Amino acid sequence: MTNRAIRDLSTFFVLLFVVLVLRQTYVQIVAAPRIAARPTNPRHALLDAGRGRILASDGTVLAQTVNGRRVYPFGPALAHPVGYASVRYGTSGIEGSFDAALTSPDYSGDPVAQLVALAETLRGNPVAEQGADVITTIVPGIQSRLFELLSHYPRAAGIALDPRTGAVLALASVPSFDPNDFDAAFSALSSDPASPLLDRALDGLYPPGSTFKMFTASAALDSNTVTMDSYFEDPGYLVIGDFTLHDNESEATGYGDLTTAFALSSNVDFGQIALRMGVDTFYEYLDRWGIGGSLDFQLPAARDHVPDKGGIVPGELAQMGFGQGALLMTPLQMALIGATIANDGSEPRPYIVRQIVRNGVVQTSTEAATLASPVSPDTAAKVSKMMVAVVQRGTGTPAQLAHVTVAGKTGTATNPRGRSHAWFVAFAPAEHPRVAVAIVVENVGYGATYAAPIAREIIRTALERGNV
Repeated sequence: MTNRAIRDLSTFFVLLFVVLVLRQTYVQIVAAPRIAARPTNPRHALLDAGRGRILASDGTVLAQTVNGRRVYPFGPALAHPVGYASVRYGTSGIEGSFDAALTSPDYSGDPVAQLVALAETLRGNPVAEQGADVITTIVPGIQSRLFELLSHYPRAAGIALDPRTGAVLALASVPSFDPNDFDAAFSALSSDPASPLLDRALDGLYPPGSTFKMFTASAALDSNTVTMDSYFEDPGYLVIGDFTLHDNESEATGYGDLTTAFALSSNVDFGQIALRMGVDTFYEYLDRWGIGGSLDFQLPAARDHVPDKGGIVPGELAQMGFGQGALLMTPLQMALIGATIANDGSEPRPYIVRQIVRNGVVQTSTEAATLASPVSPDTAAKVSKMMVAVVQRGTGTPAQLAHVTVAGKTGTATNPRGRSHAWFVAFAPAEHPRVAVAIVVENVGYGATYAAPIAREIIRTALERGNV
């Protein structure tokens, strides 16, 4: 071999060594914290024998580690919001979003200490220091009742929150799964066409149907497009160019004021209202409410789908006025619309974790906050009054409660994949709201028949507890 060949080969090995050194330096110094934090890191999972607890608002245990195994006492009833912590499949829900707090103190900065702790864990002597406890806003009685009622149907979701603060009292989705047996069931769960791993309350996107008339009425009143004394004619259809819009089941509400149009849920009237507002004003209020944007919430939640403003034609705008067309919303967002009206036009920031406590010391607390103030208190009061009329004499009478004034709005959302989705959004007591609820039941029919009774029972449960 010539000297030149030897020199070239030596240079190659030197360069290769440099690359390896740089790569190892990157992994050990730059990427080490991120790699150590990965929920699928086996070493991280083994060290999690000291993982903290997840607790309900009253201290009830929702998740804890017992003998090195993560245990979920509420099983499927809280699987979506609490989530799972799996050595093989990672984390989800609160287990995922608050993994850094729940995990026992981080050893990633000291590889030797990490290896020692890992060896101790494998020998059955887990690390002494515990991760923090995560205190949620979940009220177990409301959560259990919500999951029980939703479970009467193949696919449904619901959320209950305090409209004054944004605290989530209950959040459920069906079908669900048992996080206590997650690893063994994962294959079947991930291939199930019913999508039990999907959290429909946060990630389910549905046409909101007539529940969206809460938004349209608020925007129209707030922008002075209509007044409470505006009257409309509904013959059962509305011709818009070469497009004809119809009421549900070809019903016709006739001649009436705004409250009548709202209480009887006239699609024709609300199509007319949206057209009066026009695209610019309609989209201005979508922006004010933050609809279509990212939501400031502690768990991942899907963005609502709002069609591009530039492509909106009159027929599409009219349909959006009563929650149809290409508009898609999550139950969380619809609950926030109801909560905003209940809260005098101020949209509360939703939250599900109240405190993080380590060794008895509160590390962080979540305070009530406002996301936006999209409409005035006067507008909110007018829409609230119309929502009371819905329950007292309109389409939402199945939501009536003795000695409690319930404000609500039904929705029967048509979709191309079968029967309509049933919706109901409500809050109570209407005079001083303490609970707001959004319920959706997939492919069953009328909102008044299927969703309103569930909302009524959740409101009853929440108010009877006396702690909301």
